Amino acid sequence: MIIYGFHTVQSRLKLAPESIEALYIDAGRDDARARDLLKLAQSLNIKPSLVDTSRLDKLCPHRRHQGVVAFAGFAAPHVDLDDLLDKHEGPVTLLLLDGVTDPRNLGACLRVADGAGALAVIAPKDHACALTEVAIQTASGAAESVPYIMVTNLARTMDELKDRNIWLVGTADEATETLYTLDLPSSIAWVLGAEGKGLRRLTRDRCDQLVRIPMAGQVSSLNVSVAAGVVLYESVRRRSMAK
Repeated sequence: MIIYGFHTVQSRLKLAPESIEALYIDAGRDDARARDLLKLAQSLNIKPSLVDTSRLDKLCPHRRHQGVVAFAGFAAPHVDLDDLLDKHEGPVTLLLLDGVTDPRNLGACLRVADGAGALAVIAPKDHACALTEVAIQTASGAAESVPYIMVTNLARTMDELKDRNIWLVGTADEATETLYTLDLPSSIAWVLGAEGKGLRRLTRDRCDQLVRIPMAGQVSSLNVSVAAGVVLYESVRRRSMAK
C-alpha cells in the first residue's frame, strides 16, 4: 500500500518501522520537517530515496503527498477485546461504531479516538468498513496506535461490556437527555451510528442511556467522526474536572 504526507509517514516510521518497504522524499525539500523525517529514517536504518517532484507525482497521482511517499505493508494486529480490557488499569473509554461504512469516516474516528485516549474502536464485521488503505491514510497514524476490533456480534459484545460495568451511551437525535446534562460514569463506551441511519434497533436497545448532541443551527445532525470527537472529548473534559 502507498502512504503519503509527513504526518502519516512519520507516524508509521515511529509505530511500525518494519512495515516500511520503500521511502521517497522530495530532493528539493530542505526544511525542518524534511530534515527531521530523514533523521528519523536514518535512525531506524531506513535509507530513503531522494527523488524529484515529478517522480513522486507519478508514484502518488492526484494526492497531496507533501513531498513524502512510502510503500508499506500493513497487517492490523489481532487484538482480543477481553485481553485488552483485562490488562487495562483504570477507567475505560471505548468507541463503538454501528453501520459506519465510509473508510474516511472510519479513519477520522480512529484519529479522534487516539487523540482522546480511547482504548479501542469496536465495530461489527457486518455493516461496517474494514481497515482499508483509505481508512489508514485518513487516520494519519492512528490505525497503528488504536486497536480497531471487528466483532461477530455487536449486541453480544455490548452485553459483555455491561458485565464489566462499562456504561453504554448511544447518541440519538430524539433523546431527551443531552450530552451536557448526563452524569457520565468513569468507564464508558460511546455508541454511534452512521450519519442519517443512526443506530440500528438492536444496538439502540442495548444502550444504557441515549443522549443527543444539541444542535443550534439548521443542520439536524453531525458527521459521525465529528460526533465522535464531541462525545469523546466531553469524557476527557469531565475527567479533567474531576481530578
